[in-house]
Amino acid sequence: MAQPEGEAVMTAPLPPPGDLAGGLPTPRRQRLTGKLLRSPMAATSLAILLLLTLATLLAPWIAPFDAHTGDITRALQGPGGEHLLGTDSAGRDVLSRLLYGGRTTLGGAVLALLVAVGLGVTTGLISGYTGKKFDLGAEWVNNLLMALPNVMVLLAVRAAFGSGVWLSMAVLGVLLAPGFHRLSRNIVMGVRNELYVDAARVSGLSDLRIMTRHVLNAVRAPLIIHAALTAVAAIGIQAGLEFIGLADTSVPAWGTMLNEALVNLYIAPLLMLWPGIALGLVNVALILFGNGLRDVLEDRPSRGRRKRAGAGRAGDRGQDAAQAAEPRGTKDTTAAPVAHAERPDAVLSVRGLTIGYPVPDGHKAVVDDVSFDVRAGEVLGLVGESGSGKTQTAWALLDLLPRDATVLGGSITYQGERLEARSAKERRRLLGTGIAYVPQEPMSNLDPSFTVGSQLADPMRRRLGLDRAAARARALELLDRVGIADPERTYRSYPHQISGGMAQRVLIAGAVSCDPKVLVADEPTTALDVTVQAEVLDLLRDLQRERGMAMVMVTHNLGVVADICDRVAVMRLGRIVEQNEVDPLFESPRHPYTRMMLDSVLEGKPPRTPLLKEPVGKEFAR
Repeated sequence: MAQPEGEAVMTAPLPPPGDLAGGLPTPRRQRLTGKLLRSPMAATSLAILLLLTLATLLAPWIAPFDAHTGDITRALQGPGGEHLLGTDSAGRDVLSRLLYGGRTTLGGAVLALLVAVGLGVTTGLISGYTGKKFDLGAEWVNNLLMALPNVMVLLAVRAAFGSGVWLSMAVLGVLLAPGFHRLSRNIVMGVRNELYVDAARVSGLSDLRIMTRHVLNAVRAPLIIHAALTAVAAIGIQAGLEFIGLADTSVPAWGTMLNEALVNLYIAPLLMLWPGIALGLVNVALILFGNGLRDVLEDRPSRGRRKRAGAGRAGDRGQDAAQAAEPRGTKDTTAAPVAHAERPDAVLSVRGLTIGYPVPDGHKAVVDDVSFDVRAGEVLGLVGESGSGKTQTAWALLDLLPRDATVLGGSITYQGERLEARSAKERRRLLGTGIAYVPQEPMSNLDPSFTVGSQLADPMRRRLGLDRAAARARALELLDRVGIADPERTYRSYPHQISGGMAQRVLIAGAVSCDPKVLVADEPTTALDVTVQAEVLDLLRDLQRERGMAMVMVTHNLGVVADICDRVAVMRLGRIVEQNEVDPLFESPRHPYTRMMLDSVLEGKPPRTPLLKEPVGKEFAR
């Protein structure tokens, strides 16, 4: 492959690992209260809960009358005068009883919630993390508690020990604990074998530290929602028991007020309104606050944070962001820059792409000032070690970056049009017909609930407008083209009924089914054995040539690059350090990291000898 005339071999200096700091200065991490106040839903619900809580706590000082005494001559008076919300059948002030009643209703719900969370979450964490005998015993106890009818148990407790609200709410908390146990246990069982948990064990952290710091973070979001629902249920159960008269009527409570309002419903219907409003406000505020707190703790970014830099930082601001990500004091001004002018014949052009993730003092750039072009019928290989930023670059092309990723600068141009100028909906329309994707780990990318045929035909029916019969015929044709021996049987099969190699062929068929102009293949042979890898590479090469597609091949395998690619861009620490035609790059690499990668290849190496020569420069010392 001869190098085009006038085209320079592009290299860039290798930055030190610690210098890829984020490009956009952002304020320090806001305190939890600050984040809550910035969320309208959380702030409004929190204000309602604080107002009601303070009002009930300060009832002895702000209530206009004593909640236990009344004037029978003023019974059932309407709102107005001295009694702002009127009086009940005993002449007691409704507002005062509402304030004092909140202490009982809210306090009982808090007690039940604390007992449920304390028992359920603690046992759930231990059961999910340790398993074994403790898990068996805890599951048996929780199954027993879940089998008991809550209301009947509470009635039995009140019959045996009296109608005291605090004992009843403590018992209710024990009965509600299995919900927290099951939720936390199931989530912990899913994360206890994650690599970061193993790393924490190896680092010497105790099991208690791992559970409270690492594992609990995975449980907190659903626990917050469940806690809000449990608090609402506790309030409802308590108020319901008081409403049917199974409570101490001498103690003010919102449920007791509802009971009295029912007796006098036709004489003074407004008595039903005030405790009903209080209960409704608390329940709605609890649900909204639970959702808001969950979102704040999970630091879910808003839609505005995820907008590309081109929408709000076009021109100079996008350039400033890219420059801010450049490590200071380490740039080699004698090296030729990787960036170059866009080629007019390029189907896909990337210029100055910088992607970052939020850190306490700004953003951490994982892709820094990446530029390349891909022409129709050309295969570009993005090659580099794990963590070099090649997959993040591919995700940016597909508009599939994670929620917390931010495009700090640069542009992506498809067929002469900058994608950042399009809306998210318009960019999504390009997927499949304009830019397609072949992922790694094929078995994880097919939905086990649907047949292979439905997963191939549905996109064609939606994007190409084909009817069911035409989509089916095209799917069978594609399955035959990608080398499936029995297309009809595979079409009817579920993913678990086919092999990994067949699944990868199915994904390739799906990727080319809507005739894309650009195909992004992210490590498409990683999960396959050697013989199947070769077959899949042959298939990709043939399809690419038949359809004249531009292809971006993301890989760490130099053999794949040599076999299928026309050009190659070598990435390390988020930057392209060298870019050239395949043959010149393999024959005479310019950058030390490229030479190090080529020296790592096993082919031609004597056995039991060092794979690498001495480090080429200080930049490789670790």
